[in-house]
Amino acid sequence: DPMRFDYENPPVQDGHRLHHTVAPNRWCVTRQDLIEFRHLVKKHVAEGKIAPTELDPFDSNDACIGPCVHTVVKQLIVPVTEKAGNASWALMLHPDGLECDLFVTHCWLEGIFEFIDKVLNSWPRGARHAYCCMLSNPQNLDI
Repeated sequence: DPMRFDYENPPVQDGHRLHHTVAPNRWCVTRQDLIEFRHLVKKHVAEGKIAPTELDPFDSNDACIGPCVHTVVKQLIVPVTEKAGNASWALMLHPDGLECDLFVTHCWLEGIFEFIDKVLNSWPRGARHAYCCMLSNPQNLDI
């Protein structure tokens, strides 16, 4: 089930403490986390929880490009991680962290579905955990 983590009522953790005790090279997500994140974004777009804006007039019916990273951070990542105690998405899912063996970066205006699909399609054999800025950096903390 791609929605096994309860994103509506995430477990609350002290994000500030986590980001000061878990080394940054462990603020990672798995390939499966990215697959689940894509499903979650698609679900939130369908439900109108992620909506087009003047700066990002994305097509809600488009499953190839999707809303831009900035829109997804503002309308999904920030509110969910705030509810969960302000850890990054990565540490919200994996509070002990996961050792990084892949680094991926993105453009803020890049479509989220296009980005995730490209990362999934080019994921190196043997890589297990990726540092992905929007998911690894705590979006609600100033650290």
